[in-house]
Amino acid sequence: MNKAEIVTAVAERTGFSKKDTETTINEFIKAIEKELCKDNGKVQLIGFGTFETRARKSRMGRNPKKPTEEVFIPASKAPVFKAGKALKDAVNAAK
Repeated sequence: MNKAEIVTAVAERTGFSKKDTETTINEFIKAIEKELCKDNGKVQLIGFGTFETRARKSRMGRNPKKPTEEVFIPASKAPVFKAGKALKDAVNAAK
């Protein structure tokens, strides 16, 4: 499911226009993004899951075009999502 399909599905369920639904979803995404950009930013949606960032150490990697050549990969922050219990249970129940 892509973003356009999510907008359509939410608009149908709520009765809101697609334009209003898309604006709401875009602002929701921006709010999560803004929080994750902060130091130790975390967004917890009880029952659904938690968005947070994790530090990745710098390391040496391989150049995919030249496997014998090593390249330096700098340290970075990576966004991660950890599913909540209710979401895990819903996914496992839907077989």
